[in-house]
Amino acid sequence: MQTTTRPLEAATALAGTAEGICPVPRHVAIIMDGNGRWAEARGLPRLAGHRAGTENIRRVLKAAVEFGVETLTIYAFSTENWGRPAEEVQGLLQLLEIVIRREAKHLHANGVRVRHIGRLDGVPERLAKAIRRVLELTAANDRITLNVAFNYGGRSEIVEAARSMVRAGLRPEEIDEETVARFLYTAGQADPDLIVRTGGEMRLSNFLLWQAAYAEYYATPTYWPDFDREELRRAVVAFSQRRRRFGRL
Repeated sequence: MQTTTRPLEAATALAGTAEGICPVPRHVAIIMDGNGRWAEARGLPRLAGHRAGTENIRRVLKAAVEFGVETLTIYAFSTENWGRPAEEVQGLLQLLEIVIRREAKHLHANGVRVRHIGRLDGVPERLAKAIRRVLELTAANDRITLNVAFNYGGRSEIVEAARSMVRAGLRPEEIDEETVARFLYTAGQADPDLIVRTGGEMRLSNFLLWQAAYAEYYATPTYWPDFDREELRRAVVAFSQRRRRFGRL
């Protein structure tokens, strides 16, 4: 994942213009959709699509670093995904454990800081242990932050934040938007500037509901296993061409 491209140089290359520097999103979040349909279109079992999707993460992470993105958040497994067929869920969990154990040293060597957003309650202990290990191993890295949203749901995150504020003894008048943000899984991080959804669907699917309040959205029909450097470049260029008003004129 080595690259010498600086963020400002990357922005110019992305825009394909010499007329100034276009902004690069600091934080990109991706809803990685379409693995199953990618596999079905090729006559393969759905798990083969999930396997191809996990292999694609390294490629997209490398491109994000090249383009100057500071934080990349990927939606790996939602709280609703537990409702899928047991065989698929079991296969997904085993695949995630294999990938985490295999990629941990590579991520650390390339300066990637891995953070988990979600809950580990009910997660198989071997997988939970692998997650904790990679978090500890990469905690001091600062080249790029990779948030892995695993066993994550936006609504449950907000509910848990509310419960934590109650447990902390906060009075109603002490709670504002900044306070809530401090109790979310993403505490201390910038909100996503750009949310990308692959696979052609047009919904948030319970992803970063609080943090996405003023994010820009980009949807592509490309299935996640085929979402490559060029696809990410298109998304970032589209972002650079938008005017962000944040409710103002």
